Amino acid sequence: MESKKDRLLTRRAFAGTLAFAIVPRHVLGGAGYVPPSDKLTIASIGMGFQGTAVTRSLLARPDVQVVAVCDPNPESRDYVEYGTNAMLNAARRLLGLGYENWGEDLTSPGKAWLIPSYQTSLGVGGRDPAKRLVEAYYSSRKLTSYKGCNAYQDFRELLDKEKDLDAVYVATPDHWHAPIAIAAMRQHKHVLGQKPMTHSIGEARRMAQVAREMKVETSIPVNNPISEPTRLIGAWIADGAIGTVREVHNWSSRPNVPQGVERPKETPPVPAGLDWDLWVGPAPMRPYHPIYHPFQWRGWCDFGTSSIGNMGSYSFAGLFKILDLTPPVAVEACSTGFWDASAAARQETYPKASIMHIYFPAHNNRPAVRVTWYEGGLRPPRPAGLSKEDDHYFQPGEPNEGTLYVGDRGILLAGFNGENPKVYPESKTYQTPPRQPGERGYRDAIVDHWLAACKGGSTSEANFELQSPVTESFLLGVVAQRLPGEWLEWDSAKLRFTNSEQANRYVDPPYRSEYRPLGC
Repeated sequence: MESKKDRLLTRRAFAGTLAFAIVPRHVLGGAGYVPPSDKLTIASIGMGFQGTAVTRSLLARPDVQVVAVCDPNPESRDYVEYGTNAMLNAARRLLGLGYENWGEDLTSPGKAWLIPSYQTSLGVGGRDPAKRLVEAYYSSRKLTSYKGCNAYQDFRELLDKEKDLDAVYVATPDHWHAPIAIAAMRQHKHVLGQKPMTHSIGEARRMAQVAREMKVETSIPVNNPISEPTRLIGAWIADGAIGTVREVHNWSSRPNVPQGVERPKETPPVPAGLDWDLWVGPAPMRPYHPIYHPFQWRGWCDFGTSSIGNMGSYSFAGLFKILDLTPPVAVEACSTGFWDASAAARQETYPKASIMHIYFPAHNNRPAVRVTWYEGGLRPPRPAGLSKEDDHYFQPGEPNEGTLYVGDRGILLAGFNGENPKVYPESKTYQTPPRQPGERGYRDAIVDHWLAACKGGSTSEANFELQSPVTESFLLGVVAQRLPGEWLEWDSAKLRFTNSEQANRYVDPPYRSEYRPLGC
């Protein structure tokens, strides 16, 4: 069956031969007009904060039409947002003039709790508010061809009923990323994912394989491997700015959810309308509790991937590109802050703070590299000779996230994603250029590249095949967190640890029996 991508390419070629005979449709339709047949039809799955934010971005693109949304939760007012009514106000800005008071019934219940450096509130989320936003947007643009947005509880029903769907955007909790993406790709749908790519190392390998087999376009919103900071740091290091690099330090202020805590013993009722069995999905079943859904699931081993999975997804893509890294050969971690000292406690939630050492082998002309990750307020020692303006990277509080490349002739210090790099000893040759006005953020750029690839352009450097080894590397850190103090040797080709059967249990955990076929 001919795909939308094939139809778009065929139309493009045919239009070129008749350029002087037919008035282009975009002229008849006015500036910015895109014929409905040339739009990518997309469904968004997982309508929390990130799912709603990226869906807004998709709505604003004239070559996209969002036709469906999906979430096991119809609606609730307990989704974390960074500022009171932040999601609602962003929706109103998207809708434009005349919609300043849109969604008055969706207002936030007010500030709930604080994350360091963020004013954190509770906002509305779920499939029904998302459907309302999509339909309001297309209604505001008076699109006569639009037939409305369908809302689904189960993504399997969505994939079964949306016959003309070109692509899906997956923004669920981590443990659902791979099953949904694989199911969509097997139906020849393009996939835009959320970070991290997967919940387990085995899933990352499978997702890359299915993307390759199905020949679909995929992407995740990691730190763009071709971003300006990545390009600049790569050029400086290749030019010998700090000599040979054998050591990198990368640190985050996260976690921003409870970790190292005991599983709650109370079992409150499941909120009305929420399909809790579907939300838990492939993970082992447990009673509902608000400490899992929404948002706080990140700290639980069955659902999230700790802070390195949450944030390392961004920075590690840049590290791989800059240093030409290949999958690691060993990993070790030290962790602290569990609710008790038992091994069982370490298998339930991630620790409050960790340091992980990930060892990468020599490759081409580059020597072996050790990447050290810090989270929970930990960071490397402050190097000597820093200027006062860079002290903030090593002080408690915000901003205290950064990246440090250590060479045999100096260091390179930068922001978490490589922004504002600076070489020490200071050099006039290596100076950070000023940011150019109008530069698009890396998330927007990645979505741009993915959409272009879906329509026949070159594949994105954030695609599943290229990001699978990146994901593998930081998920090895997640495994090491659960076995602190152990030296774990990794055979990437065989997808196993060579010296720990306990660690191998976390490489590709089985799905709950009801959802096992989804992992195939």
